[in-house]
Amino acid sequence: MPSLSPQIRTTGAPPIPAARAWAARYDGRAGPAIDLTQAVPGYPPHPDLLAHLAEAAGSRAAAGYGPIDGEPALREALAADMAGFYGAPIAAADIAVTAGCNLAFSMVMTVLAAPGDRVVLPTPWYFNHRMALAMQGIAAIALPCRAKDGFLPDPDHLAALLHGNAPVRALVLVTPNNPTGAVMPPALIARCAALCRGAGAWLVLDETYRDFLAPEQSPPHGLFGDAAWRDGVIHLYSFSKAYCVPGHRVGAIAAGGAFRVELLKALDTMQICAPRSAQAALTWAIAALRDWRAGNRAVMAERAEAFRRAASQLPGWRLDALGAYFAYLRIPAGDPDAVAVAERLAAERGLLGLPGPFFGPGQERYVRLAFANAELSAIGQVPARLAPF
Repeated sequence: MPSLSPQIRTTGAPPIPAARAWAARYDGRAGPAIDLTQAVPGYPPHPDLLAHLAEAAGSRAAAGYGPIDGEPALREALAADMAGFYGAPIAAADIAVTAGCNLAFSMVMTVLAAPGDRVVLPTPWYFNHRMALAMQGIAAIALPCRAKDGFLPDPDHLAALLHGNAPVRALVLVTPNNPTGAVMPPALIARCAALCRGAGAWLVLDETYRDFLAPEQSPPHGLFGDAAWRDGVIHLYSFSKAYCVPGHRVGAIAAGGAFRVELLKALDTMQICAPRSAQAALTWAIAALRDWRAGNRAVMAERAEAFRRAASQLPGWRLDALGAYFAYLRIPAGDPDAVAVAERLAAERGLLGLPGPFFGPGQERYVRLAFANAELSAIGQVPARLAPF
């Protein structure tokens, strides 16, 4: 048999199917299974958005190729939305639309780094970021974040990595974070940006969950207020969570002109264009559904508070982080490691979560539960499912 790519073969398997495979052994003894593995909205898209999607999908225009970097109308609408949210000038020329945010990250790394280069990922990290780097032969340099620090990166530790013996191409920050839900303060984001600039590294800022920040947390940073941001910052955004359309695969990259020149090569090769019907519908939705999005933010905040109350009933378990879509729970002392616990929870108690080691080194005592897709009634059952452990 001919050989396969060693980089793909050494990349770990997708975590969510692995966790769901454990649940195939569950016999229902504790009640209906509760799947808290994947970060998906637990409510449907707005009915008017569904109608726009259906109409656009049936159009002749949506069946043809579109602009490489996205429909101009969507780029204009997103730029205006971002300018209002961040209180800074952002133009359509700064925006490129992608077939989902995971692909956006992969294309960004294709442009920024070559096999053998180094990219700093704070741990716990988003597993698809780590997988994308592994597939491209890019070294992921762990920047450990500790529970006692709110799972926020230590700038001094970051500075040591950026100025180490080998150069670093980029730092990746996810805020609100996946898997912890931690939100990085504006001053810390600014410090990280300054450290990257001083080291000649890019800052890649993934704000997939920014629509679920509380009003007092917005704007989350002032990076776009610096006229020089386009020379060192790359911003990632996803429409999947805010608009409940993960299956339509639409994300976006905000970046400067020099980077965009090279990005267009990756866009044309890897996607040609993002799905056109979804782009048309989302162009309408950005302004029209602003109040609906705010209502969903309140729904998520309610679920987060419900999970906090549920976690308070768990002797031995410790809720070390909570935010956006996620709860990061520390396993009681004396229990098995996270993989064994997560497998037993799925197979014996019908509670599906992801063990900490899926999110990088040093996470053996943690389980991530994505509460966003669970009704309040399901969240209320979590203590009973965890109690035997």
